[in-house]
Amino acid sequence: MEVVAVLGASSDSSRYAYKAMQMLEQHGHCPIPVHPREKEVLGKTVYPTLGDLALAGQQIDTITVYVNAAISEKFAKDFIALKPKRVIFNPGAESSKLEEELKNNGIQVENTCTLVLLQTGQFEE
Repeated sequence: MEVVAVLGASSDSSRYAYKAMQMLEQHGHCPIPVHPREKEVLGKTVYPTLGDLALAGQQIDTITVYVNAAISEKFAKDFIALKPKRVIFNPGAESSKLEEELKNNGIQVENTCTLVLLQTGQFEE
């Protein structure tokens, strides 16, 4: 079971980040929602930022990103402070700048869709 931070989590059931929260849980993982304006997603308390996860001492295996590069690049230090094994940039969330910083800090990067990985049994490392 992986602990997965969902950056850009949403309480809107039509959003892919919401579907990722659901599917991660259905596949036995522990999704942790991260969003500055949401309070609760699927009964889970939302962390406002990745920095708040780090301050809480939360161990994260994977961060799956559902925000655009203009947002995610602002938090490069928080990604690195969490020391996840990998970061998944979902379609539309790719950032070559952040990807390079993560790789330089020994973090595996994937540009793919979390939902597809889960549906095809390829999510587990």
